[in-house]
Amino acid sequence: MLIGIDARFYGSIGKGLGRYTQKLVEYLEKVDEKNQYIVFLRKENFEEYQPKNKNFRKELADYRWYSFAEQIFFPFKLRKYKFDLVHFPHFNVPLLYRKKFVLTIHDLILIHFPTVRATTLSPIFYWMKFFAYKCVIKSAIKRSQKIFAVSKFTKKDILETYKKIPEEKICVTYEACEKNSALENKNADNVLKKYGIMKPYIIYIGNVYPHKNPKRLVLAFKKLREKRKDISLVFVGGEDYFYSRLRDYVRENEVENIVFAGFVPDNDLDFLMSGSEAYIRPSLYEGFELPPLEAMSKGIPVLSSNHSCALEILGGSALYFDGKNVDDIADSVWKILTDEKLRENLIQKGYDQIKKYSWEGMAKKTLEVYNSLKKDAKK
Repeated sequence: MLIGIDARFYGSIGKGLGRYTQKLVEYLEKVDEKNQYIVFLRKENFEEYQPKNKNFRKELADYRWYSFAEQIFFPFKLRKYKFDLVHFPHFNVPLLYRKKFVLTIHDLILIHFPTVRATTLSPIFYWMKFFAYKCVIKSAIKRSQKIFAVSKFTKKDILETYKKIPEEKICVTYEACEKNSALENKNADNVLKKYGIMKPYIIYIGNVYPHKNPKRLVLAFKKLREKRKDISLVFVGGEDYFYSRLRDYVRENEVENIVFAGFVPDNDLDFLMSGSEAYIRPSLYEGFELPPLEAMSKGIPVLSSNHSCALEILGGSALYFDGKNVDDIADSVWKILTDEKLRENLIQKGYDQIKKYSWEGMAKKTLEVYNSLKKDAKK
């Protein structure tokens, strides 16, 4: 088969989607010696991917995500290659592409959290864009040959939201985290000093969109400091409108000892995570829980809100709290700071939990679906 992969999210520019896309391509190279692949990238990540399998080659498709160019020009480029199958690792499948494709759905956050407060657009433009997104998502789900969901929770969410989709159309392929790598020979204190961080601290990593629940975390931290003045809360994430708004919220509520570290490269991030007392994840909704698994791989206890996906992916390896209850968040952090036996237990359970997930296993299951579609076409 000739298979196309829309890898425009590949690597760091695509954040969580980028990590999934990168690992999908990397491990397909390892497990598939038969099919031919063309991997489409943008200018920003074109050099980041270097094929290691002779059956893989890359092509430039410099069309911005969610743009008119993506919808109008990308399908013409795809049709030029006469693919047997194309894999879109996100819902943004061009409406004009009418050949066979499979699709990965990571979550339906856009559908469940359509609030104007979560955007910099004017209300009119936001609702126009939201309507367009809904049309693209619904069309992609309906037209796809198969849908990969990154958790059972996401599969259930798709079936409940799009009730005409048959269950057998959706295949669950879990993401994974890399094994803990050895830290470079750096002075950890210098790394902390670089970002203005002093121990002890708990760490949050990622964007601060409203469904991530950052404001309740800030209020919970304010309560926590009534018991322990020396503790800090570190936010790690690239500066944007939402982080700017959270900074304002911290000032308005006069919360001290909160550090905004900004974007942190992976090598430094390993040090920041490893030096923390705990990793905290107060999200109200997620499609998968990769960052907590990555924290576990580094021997850090994880605190998480008790939403359905977290319970599925993290199992008994995290300390859970009610994400809508500020007191419960604060109490959970206090517990992790004061109960050494609990910390050690969670760290060990975390190491055990990450062994359940494998990028290679994800790639093999994905390949099985590709090949099954080829067999179905011959019948």
